[in-house]
Amino acid sequence: MTAAADQAVTDAHQAAVDRLRRDYESLPPGAPVRLAKRTSNLFRFRDPAPAAPRLDVSAFGAVLRVDQDNRTATAGGMTTYEDLADATLRHGLMPLVVPELKTITLGGAVTGLGVESTSLRNGLPHESVTAMEILTGDGRVVTATEDNEHHELFRGFPNSYGTLGYALTLTIELEPVQPLVHLRHFRFASANAAADAIAELAQDHSYGGHQADFADGTVFAPDEIYLTVGAKTDTAPWRSDYTGQDIYYRSIRGPREDFLSIRDYLWRWDTDWFWCSRPFGVQRPAIRRLWPRKYRRSDVYRRLVAFDHARGLTRALDARRGRPAREKVIQDVEIPLDNTAEFLGFFAERVGMSPVWLCPLRLRSQQPWPLYQMRPGETYVNVGFWGAVPLPPGRDDGYHNRLIEEKVAALGGHKGLYSTSFYSEDEFWQHYNGLAYAALKREYDPDGRLAGLYDKCVAGR
Repeated sequence: MTAAADQAVTDAHQAAVDRLRRDYESLPPGAPVRLAKRTSNLFRFRDPAPAAPRLDVSAFGAVLRVDQDNRTATAGGMTTYEDLADATLRHGLMPLVVPELKTITLGGAVTGLGVESTSLRNGLPHESVTAMEILTGDGRVVTATEDNEHHELFRGFPNSYGTLGYALTLTIELEPVQPLVHLRHFRFASANAAADAIAELAQDHSYGGHQADFADGTVFAPDEIYLTVGAKTDTAPWRSDYTGQDIYYRSIRGPREDFLSIRDYLWRWDTDWFWCSRPFGVQRPAIRRLWPRKYRRSDVYRRLVAFDHARGLTRALDARRGRPAREKVIQDVEIPLDNTAEFLGFFAERVGMSPVWLCPLRLRSQQPWPLYQMRPGETYVNVGFWGAVPLPPGRDDGYHNRLIEEKVAALGGHKGLYSTSFYSEDEFWQHYNGLAYAALKREYDPDGRLAGLYDKCVAGR
């Protein structure tokens, strides 16, 4: 980019910031603050909110610059990882962590957390951020870094879910890529054996002689667990494509070796929303041939789920057929590695949903992040499960989710807040550092213009 072009980008961005500040200041006191967004990856479905002005943040959905020499990118907070990855891959680079769904935004992954198969090496997405430009609840636009006067906001922004402010731009670190990824799928007959393999991966950055640039896992049954280890490579004897008739998660069971382009690898889970496209029939060969390829993506399925939820179609159909009520169990939890086998045993017995995703991770930072406190130097496993299960007779909605919350806490783990939660307010603040959050709220949103974290993530206010 020439100096003139770079200056034009800077000027256009500043004009967008000034417009947003004016729009924010024009909102009536006490009016709810909402963003005008095209997509969402949250699963806290609620009754439609009353009509209210929405802040137009569309100007913050683009990559501003990629610095190939310094391996950094600066992008708007509303930039999707699909657009961000496309921009960086052109330079032979990628973000250190690319969450698994295309429409997750950069700002969303930082304020709401994210994880993927580079997280054992590179931690969580917010750990590769070097600077954030934030519109705070009190209307200021500040730049927060690790070592400036807003360093407490910098560290407290992750897991704040837009309750302290909105990220307008973020500068992140990048790493080199190669055009292909060589995958090997290793099968284990028990959760303990899989956990031992994850410990080896964390220590040696390889497994079975295969370099672990990427690592995640899939649980099909308590005695059928796979770890998929990926290595960057320039060559491949073949290249698979899971955007057509073939389905990625089914391939994990065999053959044991595979090759994907780097872009197809980054979005291997998006085409079928992991395995959650099943209820739409898209995994049936006849329907899949008729379902346009451009609609085989997570945001399309998510909109269908939102439509069904709003109209109660599945609930009505189940009731008509005499089926028991079902509870949505859609969560990601981080469990210390030493306790992962116990959690998977509990989950298989008490919830019984499969497949389940595993993603090992370890923080890059030597200091904890206040609102989501994991211990530096310790290996965790993100366990992801997304679906619905029948409620036992006499049990109300939330039964399984409460069991999971209690077990995660007992095992020293953490639960992401992008979906439904059932904590009491006291429990919630014990888990998510109420003292640190209150101090940040006083400093950056003293009048409470933005919803509080408990109100937004649990109470639904």
